[in-house]
Amino acid sequence: MYAPPSGEQPGSLRKSAPWKRRTTSYRAGARHGGGLRGQVRLGRRGLAIGIDIGGTKVAAGVVDAEGRILAEARRSTPGTDPRAVERVIVELVEELGRGHRIRSVGIGAAGWMDLDGGTVLFSPHLAWRNEPLRANLQRLLRRPVLLANDADAAAWAEWRFGAGKGESRLVCITLGTGIGGAMVMDGRVERGRFGVAGEFGHQVIMPGGHRCECGNRGCWEQYASGNALGREARVLARSNSPMAQDLLSAVGGHAETITGAIVTDLALAGDTASRELIEEVGEWLGLGLANLAAALDPGLFVIGGGLCSAGDLLVEPARKAFARNLTGRGFRPAAGIQLAALGPNAGLIGAADLSRVSSRVRS
Repeated sequence: MYAPPSGEQPGSLRKSAPWKRRTTSYRAGARHGGGLRGQVRLGRRGLAIGIDIGGTKVAAGVVDAEGRILAEARRSTPGTDPRAVERVIVELVEELGRGHRIRSVGIGAAGWMDLDGGTVLFSPHLAWRNEPLRANLQRLLRRPVLLANDADAAAWAEWRFGAGKGESRLVCITLGTGIGGAMVMDGRVERGRFGVAGEFGHQVIMPGGHRCECGNRGCWEQYASGNALGREARVLARSNSPMAQDLLSAVGGHAETITGAIVTDLALAGDTASRELIEEVGEWLGLGLANLAAALDPGLFVIGGGLCSAGDLLVEPARKAFARNLTGRGFRPAAGIQLAALGPNAGLIGAADLSRVSSRVRS
């Protein structure tokens, strides 16, 4: 379970640099106590840099204690070489650090982190395999560094500053190429016993269904994601259905080039077939959320990611399917379903804020 440390007063970085001796544990809050008020108090002052590492770009920003981005910079992701990625991170921190007094740096990246938050066990986009990234970057940057899964960072940002603000039990779902997920429970990012919680996209929702990259069949993300939307649109277009004429026209007759983003744009422009395709994805989304509600009982689901640009075309069918499939419906409170508020910057905002409230330095 990830949590900021308790509200005890940290030592001065100038005196003994305690962050070099004591790693920031993903279970620190569970060990120390002090309550959420004390945990978040450390984040009220000072600036932090958040860095969101994706497969194609590295986005960074200087973030204040209210979640506002004061300065931004970007670089292309330099292939898969871990050392090259580290050099890009150092460049971004040095660039953004000019003119700002930076207290800490937070890194959000797709992949599995160890429970201590120091090592990337595996990343699907980069050649990180048991990579001691935090130690490497703290040596290069000479600042406290926090390492977090990108979905965890985005969920924290939405809980602190966005659509989930004030909700005690929050589940975030990110709809993109697949489905990412994260939970903030009672002021802590819940990561599970082994640090890999939140892989909601790989719940099997249709036994024997579409093959998933994870090796299983019928995973949720094969039915409720940008990839699923594009796949179903391509199937419709190849069938030569009259309903698919606008889809085909938009891609010059090349059905294989249809993507979820193209379908979403057409749906927003009023194309009937595209709207029906998004509605189907929304229904699968609502079914999966009902399953999660039965297991986790959150107060709110926040839905983010690129597919959410469809807005109510996606969310309204999801709400209806959720209500229709919720166990105990009619006899229990039901979680809300809201679109994320912070957009594509949620990951870097959350990584920065987590690093601020977790670093044991004086503001």
